[in-house]
Amino acid sequence: MRRCIKIENRKRNQTLSIRLTQTEKSAIISKAKKSKLSLNEYILKSSLQSEIKVVDLQPLLVELKRIGNNLNQITRKINSGAFNSYNFSEMIAMQRKIYDAIINLSEEK
Repeated sequence: MRRCIKIENRKRNQTLSIRLTQTEKSAIISKAKKSKLSLNEYILKSSLQSEIKVVDLQPLLVELKRIGNNLNQITRKINSGAFNSYNFSEMIAMQRKIYDAIINLSEEK
């Protein structure tokens, strides 16, 4: 559920300070001008009306590490001659897809 705060009808008695580079500041001012809003209105609308997606990848990374450990154990047994080699190319390809999906999720933040 998204909360919407009316910007027009409220008393503004609080301040918030942030630090920016000159490039960041210029970009924000430019976007505010293009949207024909005051800088204050632009920042408020941008902050209050946009959602930030937070993805907790820790459980996935732990499981991926466990799978990697299992693959290493299997590889050691194959290399030591404990059992005949098996073609793991499909498993490796799936492992790569999982890894790529996790990387994509982490980059969306």
